[in-house]
Amino acid sequence: MSKIAFLFPGQGAQEVGMGKELCERLPAARDLFERAGKVLGYDLADVCFQGPKEKLDSTVYSQPALFVTSLAALELLKQERPEVVKACAGAAGLSLGEYTAMVCAGAIDFESGLRLVQQRGEAMQAAADAEPSGMVSVLGLDREQVQALCDQARGAGEVLQLANLLCPGNIAVSGHRAACERIPALAEQAGAMKTVPLAVAGAFHTPLMASAVERLKAALAATEIKSPLIPVYSNVDAGTHLDPNEIRGLLERQVCSPVLWQDSMERMLADGFDEFYEVGPGRVLRGLMKRIARKTACHGVLDAG
Repeated sequence: MSKIAFLFPGQGAQEVGMGKELCERLPAARDLFERAGKVLGYDLADVCFQGPKEKLDSTVYSQPALFVTSLAALELLKQERPEVVKACAGAAGLSLGEYTAMVCAGAIDFESGLRLVQQRGEAMQAAADAEPSGMVSVLGLDREQVQALCDQARGAGEVLQLANLLCPGNIAVSGHRAACERIPALAEQAGAMKTVPLAVAGAFHTPLMASAVERLKAALAATEIKSPLIPVYSNVDAGTHLDPNEIRGLLERQVCSPVLWQDSMERMLADGFDEFYEVGPGRVLRGLMKRIARKTACHGVLDAG
């Protein structure tokens, strides 16, 4: 029998129209969006269904939008494949998706998780607005090579570091904008397949997000967190944690720490997980799994968007 885990997407997976079909088909999904509107103070369904894209892509909106849409996708799975949900024995989420995973695992309730995600998005946007910064994806090089690129591209007093270690040959770096702009030419010289500037507000998962941590820390301190009912693999250390205070500390650190996605997936595979479900919009996590463990089954819940 398969050992099943759920994976929840992070920022970048959003697309205008997401969640619309779910809400048309599923009262439980509609209920989540209605409850979300009351918590957030605006019509999240309208932002998800109608956009515009520029609004949905903003960190302030995209993080709550992905959180709610992914949990609506979980409701679809509960209705259509209840045996899969019952058999789920572990979870992980990419950056923002770790909060969704915590709600799935019963560690945080929906409303509390949404408030945290709202505060996190607003705090990260404010930190990004304070300093010109960004992220660049480097394809075709290993960790040591990308680390060397960062060391080469980083100017005096600048931040530039590994931010998202997603899968072999796919690493995002993050830091001051000027340093990010030096990466493409240097990466080409080093033999990279290509580089892609990421459409994000700023240098996520670096010390440039430090100002966001204080606000998030206060929000986490005010939130009830329980021991997860199933293991949730942390972005910070690829480990699983049961102590609520330890979980709080890791969610704080996650904002400024590299996302160890490849390490987390390899740890889950080593722990015997052999069937995965991408619960939420997009196909990013399935693509990464194919690069990490090509033959491992990874299904989509929302293949139509």
